[in-house]
Amino acid sequence: MIRFLLKGLLRDRSRSLFPVLMVCAGTFLTVTAFSFMKGAIGDFIDSGARFDSGHVKVMTRAYRNLSEQLPNDLALLGLAEIKAGLEKEHPEVVWSPRIRFGGLLDVPDETGETKSQGPVMGLGVDLLGPESPEIDRLNIRKALVRGRLPEKAGEILLSDSLARKLKIDLDETATLLGSTMHGAMSTHNFKVVGTVAFGMVALDRTVMLVDLNDARSALDMIDGAGEVLGFSRKMAYDDIRMSALADRFNRKHSDPEDEFSPVMLPLSGQGGLAEYLGLFDVAGAVIVGIFVFAMSIVLWNSGLMNGIRRYGEIGVRLAVGESKGALYRAMIFESIMIGIAGSALGTCLGLALSFYFQYVGIDISSMMQKSTIMISSVMRARVTPTSYYIGFVPGLFASVLGTLFAGIGIYRRQTAQLFKELET
Repeated sequence: MIRFLLKGLLRDRSRSLFPVLMVCAGTFLTVTAFSFMKGAIGDFIDSGARFDSGHVKVMTRAYRNLSEQLPNDLALLGLAEIKAGLEKEHPEVVWSPRIRFGGLLDVPDETGETKSQGPVMGLGVDLLGPESPEIDRLNIRKALVRGRLPEKAGEILLSDSLARKLKIDLDETATLLGSTMHGAMSTHNFKVVGTVAFGMVALDRTVMLVDLNDARSALDMIDGAGEVLGFSRKMAYDDIRMSALADRFNRKHSDPEDEFSPVMLPLSGQGGLAEYLGLFDVAGAVIVGIFVFAMSIVLWNSGLMNGIRRYGEIGVRLAVGESKGALYRAMIFESIMIGIAGSALGTCLGLALSFYFQYVGIDISSMMQKSTIMISSVMRARVTPTSYYIGFVPGLFASVLGTLFAGIGIYRRQTAQLFKELET
């Protein structure tokens, strides 16, 4: 029976070509849209984790409540002891202290007078440690535009766009004007030895990378840090595992009555990321649902038209003794074959395009000039195992659903009427 139906579809292109092309188009769009959405989600999570939230983050309870204001007066102190405890209790996680701060960068001219000034967003990380993973984690080598990496204390990296805006050259000295963790005014001289561009507009506008010890010295935060970020050793975020780790830590070390006691938050518990991730999941389901609905309507109409054209064939098959149920099932089998063929072809085309844009990407920097979202300005697709079969969901479902609705007409037609139509 399957061979008989397959021969019929191959010999009569009007019954197969248009439906296959429709299923192919819908499957192609589904796979491509899903891959781009996964790429956007993956980039959003990965970039946010590397530069801001970590997979988990430890800070004081008071700092957490005002974290958007960078309240370094509420920072963690006794960092060496805190980090040693974290490494002992959770060796499966790599712990990296950081200091985020804001200030004004003053660039002097030859006479020592101010040549230019601009606000900076400082990030204190371990740049000089012999075994520090921060340089690779932040992709600083790839982001380097001019100059070199810091090699000794007092050397910094500056955003390339900010350096050009302030007209500061390499190996020139710039002065950071800010405040210490105790509220006093702070001035500290740094030498700019390199410029960077991470491809994230929100970060590239004003970022300044400083070694952690230099940041501590400038902000009077000896043995302190605003945050301690934790990363899984494989750099893959597992929300269930990280949420459980944070719960265990908080039950043991965090005191709700002490605003300076440490608290640990997973990535999904920071900045409303849980809502964003949930929204992305809903968006994926909506995308698939839209294509299923649209293709079902088109294939339903196609099935109705095809059914009208095939009334003569249906009459002959009923005349030779084939039941309406068997005829209905045969049409469903035909739709399954069409769905498989169209879904396979559309999936191949969608995967090919997705793989291409996974490595090439689309530059959307012009759309993100005023964006504050920590995401790359190059939008890339990401092919996941789900991408290989997600297209078969709307492809098969829509094809079968369209035939189910269109085939109902078989039961509504009387055999005598079909014979009459056959005679004419």
